Amino acid sequence: MAERLWNVNYCKVMAANFSLFFAFYVLTPLLPLYLSEHFGATKDVIGLVLSGYTVTALLFRPFSGYFVDSFPRKTVLMVCFATFSLFFAGYLAASTLLLFTIVRTLHGGPFGALTVANSTVAIDVLPSSRRTEGIGYYGLSNNLAMAIAPTIGIFIYKLTESFEVLFWIALVVACLGWMTDTTVRLPQKDIVRNKSALSLDRFFLVRGWLLGVNMVAFGFCFGVLSNYLAIYGKEQLGITGGTGTYFMLCSVGLMLSRLQGSRGLRKGLLTHNAGGGMLISLVGYTLFILMPTLNEWSMVNGQLSIAIGYYGSALLIGLGNGHMWPAFQNMTICVAQNNQRGTANSTILVSWDIGMGLGILLGGIIAEHLGYGTSFWTVAVVNALGVALFFLATRSFFLRRNINPTVR
Repeated sequence: MAERLWNVNYCKVMAANFSLFFAFYVLTPLLPLYLSEHFGATKDVIGLVLSGYTVTALLFRPFSGYFVDSFPRKTVLMVCFATFSLFFAGYLAASTLLLFTIVRTLHGGPFGALTVANSTVAIDVLPSSRRTEGIGYYGLSNNLAMAIAPTIGIFIYKLTESFEVLFWIALVVACLGWMTDTTVRLPQKDIVRNKSALSLDRFFLVRGWLLGVNMVAFGFCFGVLSNYLAIYGKEQLGITGGTGTYFMLCSVGLMLSRLQGSRGLRKGLLTHNAGGGMLISLVGYTLFILMPTLNEWSMVNGQLSIAIGYYGSALLIGLGNGHMWPAFQNMTICVAQNNQRGTANSTILVSWDIGMGLGILLGGIIAEHLGYGTSFWTVAVVNALGVALFFLATRSFFLRRNINPTVR
């Protein structure tokens, strides 16, 4: 008889994960607008300010993986969640661009640690026979948050014309997530202490280094897309108010792929899911950047053809990333020892953060000097290089180092 996947503790961890990502995504598409309108920040300054969050998350995640593996996970989780929640109050208090930059940059630390701690706790409360499948479903919670939070945020902003209301909503939702995680009961596990030597592998999973490098490329692409979508759509495509719908369709694709991809994960077809997903994403990114060119060739009404390509790319990128991400996360865990789950989780998230940070920073710089069109062409090129790297090197790298005989 199959062990129960949807146990109470797993559902609570997923609900808490939804809360933390809702608080994050309800602000994400509007922060460039906030910095531009409220503080008069230029494009490159916006990129610099927003990239600080990701850079700090990146710096904290390797250490959070170590702490999650070496200390009581429930305690680490509670401290991280409480700190993450309280930082939203800092946005309300930040009266200058410098203060906002400091708060936003420091906020990345608890976010980075929290995502590692919460996902590792999710693995702990899953039955071992359903773990690979459960990791795939776990992402549905942040996919759902990504689907509805930007739309809700944009709707509330249009209704109230107040960023303060959004900051309060993010604070309250994050606190609700913290309260949910306080009720999670974890199985008793031995804490790994006093290892013989303090090595790099305590903070970054060296055995999975190429998986991490590959993930950097895909993080870069989404970093540019998620932060500059609204401005690019308005300035280059003439699409206003479509950002929320774009994120919603992207998340619909993510959720559909998680549901469909769970069959492959259950069979252990990790490289199959990863390869198929990244190819679908590549088509989506390419469609997105080719929209103005395709519009010139199209016999359909100009704005209609742009809208079809714009929203169609969202669905494809969501479908692709939804297959690719859980496969990469599972592959990283499958090259790690059982007492390195936190480190494995932090490694794949660190890699994504590096890519996101580079995408946000370089995307803003390129847009300032060469335009947003060039920024998104860079996305298409980097994504294609990531796909090539996987099929030429990363797939065989994983198969050689995999220690789980039930997956391939």
